[in-house]
Amino acid sequence: MPAPNAETNPETSPETEAFAALLTDEGRRLLDDLRDYDPARELATATRLRREHPAELVSAALGQARLRQRAVAKFGAADAHRMFFTPNGVEQATRASVAAHRARRFAALSVRRLADLCCGNGGDAIALARAGIAVLAVDRDPLTAAVARANAEALGLADLIEVRCADVTDVDTSGYDAVFVDPARRGGRGRIFDPEAYSPPLSWAIDAARSAPHAALKIAPGVPHEAVPDDAEAEWISDGGDVKEAVLWFGTEPGTRRATLLPAGTHLTGADLPDPAVRPVGRYLYEPDGAVIRAHLVADVAAALPGDAGLIDGTIAYVTSDELHPTPYATAYEITDVLPFNLKKLKALVRERGIGVAVIKKRGSAVEPEELRRKLKLDGPHSCVVILTRAAGAPVMLLGQPTT
Repeated sequence: MPAPNAETNPETSPETEAFAALLTDEGRRLLDDLRDYDPARELATATRLRREHPAELVSAALGQARLRQRAVAKFGAADAHRMFFTPNGVEQATRASVAAHRARRFAALSVRRLADLCCGNGGDAIALARAGIAVLAVDRDPLTAAVARANAEALGLADLIEVRCADVTDVDTSGYDAVFVDPARRGGRGRIFDPEAYSPPLSWAIDAARSAPHAALKIAPGVPHEAVPDDAEAEWISDGGDVKEAVLWFGTEPGTRRATLLPAGTHLTGADLPDPAVRPVGRYLYEPDGAVIRAHLVADVAAALPGDAGLIDGTIAYVTSDELHPTPYATAYEITDVLPFNLKKLKALVRERGIGVAVIKKRGSAVEPEELRRKLKLDGPHSCVVILTRAAGAPVMLLGQPTT
């Protein structure tokens, strides 16, 4: 990961100059005016604004307004419309709720000074600063570093966030209580699956993490368990049921596997239980949260359920029981029908029962839910859940209702 070539002076590139124009009074007023603009009317909006503002500034402001609208989903409207972004920064930024969870964990470890390596647009640095932690935020890209610096100032956190444009491999972190590393996992051709092709490589990031009293290393949720170092804790995080990321923690609980479910913040740690036995589908089906599945903690969920809970198939992460026991780690469905998969039979059932709305879920099935939905031609006042999966090795369709 070579450092920027000073002779080309990348800090005064056209991109950084365009961004600097957005930080002027005129640029900020323009962005305020574009807060609620309709992208479908961009041509008309651009034509109108160019009568009063330079064309280059209007183009930059429109681009930034689009990025802010995209960022609302991750940062919330209040912050997103005050912040600045790069396209890659929006795509790779940590969701604010996840960053806040991580910041709380660092604060609970009594971390007061932290080096945020590969800081991107500064989303994690912002959460850490709001938790009272002083942050050195480092990124080698001049535009990205400028954006992170502008965000610290825009949110009133500049006294806690120092932004440095540098190659992270050249940064001395010896004076910090903790290190957070978020390697770039996307390149010019999209997502990078080889950890050693991350920027910086995963091996370097692990060495950097081990050099500090405490550290967290953000990785892809699909990381193989055998790739997790023995001296690390592995945490999988979901938000609203969607798995967002995995984190390797150093200086906490080595060997622990943890599933954290946001926004509630509940967490489950593994007890190295054997896989549950396979049994016939009972009255209730439990669908574990994605973080639980990624952390290989389905057995722990099954063990906490009453009665003879077990798997419906040895290769499928669905737990079944004849008793209902609400758990924050799984969604429960009451099953009314357990049938071998047969499209003709399913069409007849939903027609007979007047099903107009169906939530179609799949696990271990080659059938595509949207294609099935078109074929079912749903019509009627009732609703149901259709689960396409395998039970005891055979394709089945389960019909039922959520328990809440």
